[in-house]
Amino acid sequence: MRKSELIAAESVACLNKALCHLKDIWEEIGIPEDQRLERTNVVKNHVKSLLDMMIAEEESLWKRLTTSIETCQNELSKLCLELQLPPFQEDRSSTMLQQEKDLRIHLEVMLKEKNQRMQALKTLTEQDQDLCDLLCFQSFSVSADSVPSLEQLEKFCQHISSLTAEKIFFMHQELLEKKLKAEIEQWEHEQNGEFQVNGQKFMQFVTDQWETYRLEKEREKQERQLKKSKQTEEDMVYGTVIRTPTKQRFLGSTTPCKARKLNATSSTGTSNSTIRSVFGGTVCHSPISRPPILESKGNVKTPGHSKPPHQGLLECNKENICHLTGGVAGMTKVTASPQRNFSINSVASTYSEFQRDLSKSSKSKHVPEILNSTIIQL
Repeated sequence: MRKSELIAAESVACLNKALCHLKDIWEEIGIPEDQRLERTNVVKNHVKSLLDMMIAEEESLWKRLTTSIETCQNELSKLCLELQLPPFQEDRSSTMLQQEKDLRIHLEVMLKEKNQRMQALKTLTEQDQDLCDLLCFQSFSVSADSVPSLEQLEKFCQHISSLTAEKIFFMHQELLEKKLKAEIEQWEHEQNGEFQVNGQKFMQFVTDQWETYRLEKEREKQERQLKKSKQTEEDMVYGTVIRTPTKQRFLGSTTPCKARKLNATSSTGTSNSTIRSVFGGTVCHSPISRPPILESKGNVKTPGHSKPPHQGLLECNKENICHLTGGVAGMTKVTASPQRNFSINSVASTYSEFQRDLSKSSKSKHVPEILNSTIIQL
């Protein structure tokens, strides 16, 4: 029998003995039965409340142990998958306290292993990035988000070792070449002959080897660039990756500020930036929205600090106007349009106005007013 069971039996015996002693005292005193019953109920309720409190505490402890065991088991299962390790085998014969203790110890060990692997991966990635930037090599392919396995870390370490050896080789190549060249010259001087490798002079052989190595690296670089460009094209066509293409302006496109200045520039000041076209005597507004230029304002300046128009250009414009008065029927007058490729949005926003003016011009029977100082005589 366990000691706890003995203590429990002793507690029951003590309780019975105390009740018997109370009964004897009540007999001697002469306490009536109803008072005896009341006092006995007080003793019973007091003992029962103590036992209920103890039972509630122990049940709470059992629930906490059960929850802790389940949590540790779930975390261990996830860690085993991340670390690519076999699942943890529990000892079902042990008690809950021992089981919970073992799970916690094993969980701490696995968490420490995970942190060490991630730290090692971070260190190796930084070293690999520095060496690849220095040697122009392709970096080692490994995911930075998942926990690497021991084999991956070992391969990564070997890769870093090879890059480090390559770096040391390149650092000492110049000194080694100078040393070999001096020794070869000394040997040729002693032997009175040429030192040849595969039928070539040694330095020529070294030069050819370096040229072959350089061409090989250049070819690998071009292949990587070609593969990257193909992948970018596929992403843009099939939409596998959301990627915005590089925005390129049209040739001669202007900023909004320059466009506003250009629309406000007079026809005489921008006589070289007009487009001449003949449409059989029709006059219509250009799709570019800007106010018409009146005849009386032949010397209008731009809103900015622009230079006055050249005198020769003014005379040419006056001569064109004179020709216009002599033969209007064979003339074609169009508005000045800057020789710049505006965006499609700006043209589309004024196309309705352009269509309306075109229909009005086709129905009109009289010659409209001159909209531009640049006139072409046919």
